[in-house]
Amino acid sequence: MGNSDTKLHFRKAVIQLTTRTQPVEASDDVFWDQFWAESSTAMQDVFALVPAAEIRAVREESPSNLATLCYKAVERLVQGADSGCPSEKERQIVVNCTRLLTRILPYIFEDADWRGFFWSTVPGAGRTKRLDEDADDDEARPLAESLLLAIADLLFCPDFTIQSHKKSSPDSAEDIRSIDSCEYIWEAGVGFAQSPPLNYVHDLNRTELLKLLLTCFSEAMYLPPSSDSKTLNPWVSFFCSTENRHALPLFTSLINVVCAYDPVGFGFPYNHLLFSDSREQLVEQSIQILIATLEHEASSASSAALQALDEATASPADEEPEPTGPDNLFVNYLSRIHREEDLSFILKGLARLLNNPLIQTYLPRSTKKIQFHQELLILFWKFCDFNKKFLFFVLKSSDVLDILVPILFYLNDARADQSRVGLMHIGVFILLLLSGERNFGVRLNKPFTHRVPMDIPVFTGTHADLLVVIFHKIITSGHQRLQPLFDCLLTIIVNISPYLKSLSMVAANKLLHLLEAFSTPWFLFSAPQNHHLVFFLLEVYNNIIQYQFDGNFNLVYAIIRKRNVFHQLANLPSDTASIQKALQKKKKSGISRTNSTEKGSMEGSTPAVPAEPGTLKASLEATPGIDKITEKSQVSVDGTMVAVPHSDPPQTPSDRNIGAAASDTESNSERDQEVDHTESEAARSRLSSVSSTAAFSANPDWVLSWKTRLPLQTIMRLLQVLVPQVEKICIDKNVDPPIWYDTDIRLFEIQRI
Repeated sequence: MGNSDTKLHFRKAVIQLTTRTQPVEASDDVFWDQFWAESSTAMQDVFALVPAAEIRAVREESPSNLATLCYKAVERLVQGADSGCPSEKERQIVVNCTRLLTRILPYIFEDADWRGFFWSTVPGAGRTKRLDEDADDDEARPLAESLLLAIADLLFCPDFTIQSHKKSSPDSAEDIRSIDSCEYIWEAGVGFAQSPPLNYVHDLNRTELLKLLLTCFSEAMYLPPSSDSKTLNPWVSFFCSTENRHALPLFTSLINVVCAYDPVGFGFPYNHLLFSDSREQLVEQSIQILIATLEHEASSASSAALQALDEATASPADEEPEPTGPDNLFVNYLSRIHREEDLSFILKGLARLLNNPLIQTYLPRSTKKIQFHQELLILFWKFCDFNKKFLFFVLKSSDVLDILVPILFYLNDARADQSRVGLMHIGVFILLLLSGERNFGVRLNKPFTHRVPMDIPVFTGTHADLLVVIFHKIITSGHQRLQPLFDCLLTIIVNISPYLKSLSMVAANKLLHLLEAFSTPWFLFSAPQNHHLVFFLLEVYNNIIQYQFDGNFNLVYAIIRKRNVFHQLANLPSDTASIQKALQKKKKSGISRTNSTEKGSMEGSTPAVPAEPGTLKASLEATPGIDKITEKSQVSVDGTMVAVPHSDPPQTPSDRNIGAAASDTESNSERDQEVDHTESEAARSRLSSVSSTAAFSANPDWVLSWKTRLPLQTIMRLLQVLVPQVEKICIDKNVDPPIWYDTDIRLFEIQRI
């Protein structure tokens, strides 16, 4: 009954805000205390009892009441921070005010006329007045600054958000102004060796305050996009400045809480279903706060520019300027982390959390799965971007593969989901950053032995093979919004190619499949940038042949088998008639693709196909004919290819299925052929759309400008030398006829593990 009465009183107070004809005076504490002093009001209740329509109605019809409500709520938070919340009632008031402001602030930000309200000076609300009783009201802090400083103090409030070092009693309560918050960091880790006892009440209170802080930072979401990169978020600017005396301990607490978190805990099956985990919410809020604060770095650039300007204009007699760091203390602190144990703690913590969704057990859903992996990737990117020591530490450690595998898992899982295009971008950008360093390419040669739940072909190989296979799947079966990432994906492969000692047959065929798709005339002639993809792939082949030839027999063999692709590329027609003919074939093939996809679901409307068991069914009946797996061509004296006449009309690249390179070499199974055919059709659809560029028309001069620069010399020389040798080996070997080939065998079936 008591809880129902409290909700009723709270609801009546909300209604009175809109129905009273006269503004409610700020001194009417009896009225305002109804919002926070009665008893606990859960966050869900606050959202239910304070509807959006009524908040907007108060904002429009009774603006003074809304202003007073915000002011009084901030005032109670400031009072709680000053007093240290010694009693349970005061702590409850702080929590209620925090939840109420979290609910109201977004509706302040969405109205342009109200955004400046929190940055205006409210008489009596300033901290300057309390610290200096003789100060005038004009010197009081803006309401936003008072709110942010109160939140910072409350995050290190003894017996509310931290464990007090003294015995708790009203007389011996610690003064929140005198404590050194660096001694009360929330978790052991960077710069702090002691692990405080876990207190779920403290975790819940921290989470509430961080939610309010994140709400304050969200003002930028309600502003239109600006081309001015120097536009700063005033909330973040102030909170990360020297005005916040808790900046260092708070930054360290957030990092340590995130990197020390272990969702699995003691490893008991289904423990997450039996016990609530207060730390998970705190970890998620901590990551989001870190991202919001670390995103705000423009001030450091402006400081550097001002310092350079001062140095340029200073006279010789002037004193040397003092070095100034970034205005954003969070960025400054992050850039200074350098101890090996701290870097290892951060890397292992992030890797543990990123790998959490990949954990597989015999009991289904027995381990807890976290959902904030996108935030983890952004945080990892920020660490690598701002702290080069951390980046080098990651690259020299074998733990970098513990970062690579989950990134590839997320990329593969999100490739068909258009709502996760941001995840795709950040994952690709991280790999692009790492691939620029030699150590990353060297590490990729480590054998890949994990069993990760991904819908990819079963193969035995290295982490480099896994990367190539995943990238091929993104290009051929990802949604159309990923097309701008094709350059980045191939650049990553180019960067690592000089260090790949031995590609598997699966990965080699995937690379050749991409070249076959990108080198079709209709694709090359359809857009001004399409030929760049061919240049990337040719550079990959050249790097592997020149630097890692001995171990890459699979790739060399694939190149020899698909040598017609390179010869057709070298002999690509460049006259106007051939260009128009190729483009016309593209239009015809586009019509057939449109008709064939009408029966299926819209591309990108469904997530990626779930992983299947680790066996692939195969049968002898699916083995293609000998004429399908050999090529009708002969080698001339100089090593070039001469086609053998066919009774059927010759096929052109645009008529041929671009998935043939994968389907006829990877597996003889029906399923593999089906998958390859599906991927190829999807690839053609994507290539067709990526190549459609309005107001562009290919002409002979343009084709010749890049055709003459194709780096085909190394590959052509390889084919000239090896093709005669391989064909001689094939001719010299006589093979007995397969007795049971193409018969209906019932006793057994072939499975490939």
